[in-house]
Amino acid sequence: MQEPQATRKPKTIGQLAEQSGTSARTLRYYEDLGILAPQRGPNGYRLYGPRDERRLAQVMAMRACGLPLGTIARLLQDPDASVHAALLDHLRTLRAQGKSLEAALQRTQAAIDALERIDTMKTEDAFEELKRQGLEGFEREYGQEARARYGSDAIEEANARMMALTRDEWDAKELLEESIKVQLRLAMATGDAGSPESQELARMHERWIGIHWGEGYAENAYLGLVRGYLDDPRFVSYYDGAAGEGATAFLVQAVEAQHRA
Repeated sequence: MQEPQATRKPKTIGQLAEQSGTSARTLRYYEDLGILAPQRGPNGYRLYGPRDERRLAQVMAMRACGLPLGTIARLLQDPDASVHAALLDHLRTLRAQGKSLEAALQRTQAAIDALERIDTMKTEDAFEELKRQGLEGFEREYGQEARARYGSDAIEEANARMMALTRDEWDAKELLEESIKVQLRLAMATGDAGSPESQELARMHERWIGIHWGEGYAENAYLGLVRGYLDDPRFVSYYDGAAGEGATAFLVQAVEAQHRA
């Protein structure tokens, strides 16, 4: 028969570590984070009661599903926090990551297939294959949304412009894209969206968009595109990943400042 909790003898750190399959070092770390709060015996040793055991079981269950320790600590220390709601949010995040991973796997496999084909091609044929793969990647990632926003005709025209680029023009486009990332870091270092560095950034970005869209596009369409970056995690990840947190927002501010000038 199970011993009543009220009379159950507290466990030492070694006993609890052995029972739970964790380490004494981990238990001390949880204490440092405020997740566990054992009592102290007359000799100063840690003593873990039933409440500590339940708390440790909760922590281990949440850790097993990948919930960060910082989140776990916040949930357990906030009486108004809902562990159930947090786990539902975590589940949604994991499902989204699963879809992203599957898409990344498909893109990687497509790249491997393309490289294998390119290895057997003549130089010019390989270049045309490279362009085609780039456009197919765009279609997979952004095509549906782009066509819904700008129309299929506009996207087909942009694709045709890309396929018509010479090798030198294509390389210049790729170089400009990488240069924008460098200029974005330089502009951010000024802390001023209206600085000369920031305005050069805005001009470079608009020039890059012009390669894709052609000449004569509407200013409002361009500004709408750039402002839309902030609502799309893929663009935020692209620019923030290249130049640091807040880079996407800074780019938008620089472009807006350029068009107010």
